Amino acid sequence: MKLKNKKIILTGAYGGIGSKVAHILLELDARIVLVGRNKQSLDNLANNLSALVKDSKDKIITIAADVSIEADRHKIIKKSLSAFGSIDVLINLAGAMSFNEFSQEEAETTDKLFQVNVLAPMHLTKMIIPHMLEKGSGQIVNVGSIFGSIAFAWFATYSSTKFALRGFSEAIRRELHGTGVMVNYVAPRAVRTPFNSDSITQMCDRFKTKMDRPDYVAKNIIESIQNNTKDKYLGFPEKIFVRINSLFPRLIDRALSKQNKEAKEFINKK
Repeated sequence: MKLKNKKIILTGAYGGIGSKVAHILLELDARIVLVGRNKQSLDNLANNLSALVKDSKDKIITIAADVSIEADRHKIIKKSLSAFGSIDVLINLAGAMSFNEFSQEEAETTDKLFQVNVLAPMHLTKMIIPHMLEKGSGQIVNVGSIFGSIAFAWFATYSSTKFALRGFSEAIRRELHGTGVMVNYVAPRAVRTPFNSDSITQMCDRFKTKMDRPDYVAKNIIESIQNNTKDKYLGFPEKIFVRINSLFPRLIDRALSKQNKEAKEFINKK
């Protein structure tokens, strides 16, 4: 898909990855709806983007909304269609993280992760699909994680939500086949943004786990839209481990056993 003049909803817009995605979209002459919970953060992002990209001010609208709330999801779709007349791409980027011993995780945290990481993308997709089907084109982009293919200890809920998002992406892609509406799933590995706590970053440094820059991830998200890449996994050797885990998961069990024990100490550093 060529992104010039395309109308795009971006959730999680002012996060480390989201702000980079928004910047690239504007440079490609797209029109974007920036969605996030905090109005001031959205306004700051919109102002910064307008200063960075010439003649982009009228190509940005902001919607302060919590994607985990049904009324806010309706607001996102209604205001986006009202502002731009149509929507070509929905990028489900908003996410929530939990790094815990699962037996000690509060029920509210578990529920919140499923609301933000799984149910929100599903409901927003459901709401925008009729519009895209009517015009015979569109793209849904779900940003998952390597954790959606390899489940890691101490990230039980987060991994589970990303497995669910990957499964939803695959199912709805098959359901929409031949309609002109495409579905892309992008799975980054760890990224150096505030989304990952200091304890997670320290753990990655201890195990020499590579963490990508948000601009690199943003570039790959954009390329997946432009090239209609159905599934895109980022990072080496992680993308190889994804394949091994799908065929021989017990090998990965053994490979991670020692690291899992050492990783537990970082939970107490939060």
